[in-house]
Formats: sequence, structure tokens, C-alpha cells
Amino acid sequence: MPTASLLHQLKSMTVVVADTGDFSTMRQYGPRDATTNPSLIYRAVLKPEYMPLLEDAVASTEKAGTGDVRIDAVIDHLLVLFGLEILKIVPGRVSTEVDARLSFDTEATLAKARHLVHLYEMHGITRDRILIKIASTWEGIQAARVLEKEGIHVNLTLLFSLAQAAAAADARATLISPFVGRILDYYKKDTGRDYTPAEDPGVLSVTQIYHYYKKHGIKTEVMGASFRNIGEITELAGCDLLTISPNLLEELAKSTAPLPRKLDPTRSGEASSLGLLHLDEKAFRWQLNDDPMATSKLAEGIRLFAADTEKLEAIVEQELVGA
Repeated sequence: MPTASLLHQLKSMTVVVADTGDFSTMRQYGPRDATTNPSLIYRAVLKPEYMPLLEDAVASTEKAGTGDVRIDAVIDHLLVLFGLEILKIVPGRVSTEVDARLSFDTEATLAKARHLVHLYEMHGITRDRILIKIASTWEGIQAARVLEKEGIHVNLTLLFSLAQAAAAADARATLISPFVGRILDYYKKDTGRDYTPAEDPGVLSVTQIYHYYKKHGIKTEVMGASFRNIGEITELAGCDLLTISPNLLEELAKSTAPLPRKLDPTRSGEASSLGLLHLDEKAFRWQLNDDPMATSKLAEGIRLFAADTEKLEAIVEQELVGA
């Protein structure tokens, strides 16, 4: 009997999520959910096959105003149009990201999140199929607290530390996305050494958060993200969810190596010695500040997503001029 692929084995213990804006990849690998971000949408829009979505977004916002107001409206519609197409492919949820430039403004984040959900609902999509992605700043986490009470489900992204994870749990966020590969990037640069998957600092961070959540009965889901190699993925087999890029999905599908389960909630009590953390704003900011890696990577991630949003705005502006 043929051995199952790593991808098939992984699906038996972890929800596999596609980390892409490419529809063909989703059809090929059959993930349950999909995640998007400004960088993925920007790269997708550069491909001719996705241009009709941009044209539809432009056409549907003719009465939205002019200048920056119109550009903002087009991008909101574009994000949702991508999400709508994704939801035709995946049976579960799509994550749609709030503008990273709002990461330090709770009220603006709330307004944008509600608007995106409203656009989805206008197309008949129910809230259980939408995750609004928000950066795990203090302000973003407080926005998540409010949105979850309103029945809007949140994916707190750009998460690099236990402090962020503990605050997200207190806010009762639906899901967190700890970034494995970017943590590895930081430590490789900082130490000048390579790491095996078992000692990978990003893997260890997600493992710590997973066991902390399970030990204390926290319902927030853990979705490892931003992988650099399949070793990081296999070391997190058993995590609630893992969001995986197309090239790594392909590697997993081609390999038939055995895949032991590494994360198991029944072992979390013995695996974690951490007590339950409740962080107010001062404690959160201090603990984040006291972690140079998390501070650096959170700031860098926000800047990178903001830069790609600006590139997307330039494409929209060019399309508006042409129209």
C-alpha cells in the first residue's frame, strides 16, 4: 500500500491553510481555509488572470468619491472580491487583512474591520466564514476584543511573543498567527548560525504558546505561519492550524516520509510550567519592549505590509487613470 504524502498525513492532525492569493494553488492542494495579506494580493494583481478582479473593484466604486477616498474604496472591494473567489474554493474561512497603517489606531481598525465584514455580508457571506486580520499591537488587540463581542472573528497576525499571545487570549481572539520563519530569520542574523528544525527559535515559540493555551483551556486557535522550510512545519504537526505557502505545500505533497505528531494537547500540562498571564497595557508594552526580536519583527512586519499596500494603491491609481 503506498505511503501517504506528508501533506495528507499533516491534514489528519492539523488544519492546513493556504497562505496565498493564488486560486489554482488552493484548488490543487485542497486546504480548509486560506489567508491573504497585502503582499500576497499585490503579487496576485500583477498577474493578468487577476486583472478582472481589479476592474470589477474599480467599476463597483464609481460613486465612492475621488482621489484617496476612491483608491481606498477600490482596495477594500478588491480584498473582498479576492475573498469571495477564495470562499468558492475552500470550505472554511478566509482571512482578510486590515490596512497595516492602522495598526496603532484602535478606532480606525474597528471602522475598517466592520466595513470589510459589511462588504462580505452584502454578498451573502456569513461571519463564520470571515477572519479579519489585525496586527498584534496593543491597539490591534483591543480592537479584536471589541470585534469579537460583536460577532466579528479576528486573526491576530504578526505575532512573535508570549506576551502578544497572552493578550490575544484575554481579548478572546478567535485565532492567532505566530510567525515562525521571521523569528528564525532574526536569530540566524543575530547569531550567525543555522538551526535544526527541532531547535528552530520560531518552532520553539509556537510550541510554547500552543502548550500554554492548551494547559489553561484557552479557546483561541494557534495557526503557525511564515515558514521557511518543511522541517519547521513537520516539527509543529498537531498544531491547531498551519498556513503554508504554495512552494512548501508542493514539497509536502511530494514527500512520503513518516510524520509523527509533535504537538498534542493531552501533553500540554506537563509540557508547560507557565501560569496564566493577564497583562494590562503597561505590562504588555514592557514585556514586548523587553523582547528585542518581537519588537523588531512586529515593527518590520507592519512596515513591509504598509509598503505593499502603497504599491497596491499605485496600481489602483494607474487603473483609475486608465478607466
